[in-house]
Amino acid sequence: MTETSGSASTPVDRTLDMVSLKALAHPLRVQILDTLSTYGQFTASGLAERLGESSGATSYHLRQLERHGFVREVAGKGSGRERWWERMPGGITLNALDIEDTHAAREAERLVMRQWSDNRYRLLRDFEENATTNVAEHWIRSSSISTINLRLTAEQLKALGRDFETLIDSYVERFRGQDVPGSRPVQVQFNAFPVLDGEETPDPSDDGGRA
Repeated sequence: MTETSGSASTPVDRTLDMVSLKALAHPLRVQILDTLSTYGQFTASGLAERLGESSGATSYHLRQLERHGFVREVAGKGSGRERWWERMPGGITLNALDIEDTHAAREAERLVMRQWSDNRYRLLRDFEENATTNVAEHWIRSSSISTINLRLTAEQLKALGRDFETLIDSYVERFRGQDVPGSRPVQVQFNAFPVLDGEETPDPSDDGGRA
């Protein structure tokens, strides 16, 4: 699972290890990171207002995120009392197959992935339910929500994801850090996965009848 950043700075992608995964495994920390990714720079009090938390809580979790390299203070902006924060640029990858097989590790992995999924779904649902009354028509006509069903092999599914990443990376590089008149936060969501209760087509050459 990969999350990408839209920062103007040169990105450094990272893959979560157990130390950084456990540091991120708190619902509010994931929300803070996602908010900075989507909307840009915030103060602790601004995050508290948006997320319905106390500024003490957001300040504490920002410091923990900073300690583990997820966020950084915006240089030259704010004061000692009102520090501005931004997400560290670059993608974050969480590969479930690379996480150690312990109860604590699996719980941390599930929490982070569940919160990422909940945050994405919340933004999509908000658009679906409220766009016609809150967004200009040209933005609605420029948007796209689609579901495509295919039968693919594992290799074809991997190629599909790789091709999508190549395409989206070209747009990220082209518009990284853009803040021109008429622009606004936009989130691109892409999910490609095997349907768990679907049947895999047997390979006739396999005596077991199942790949």
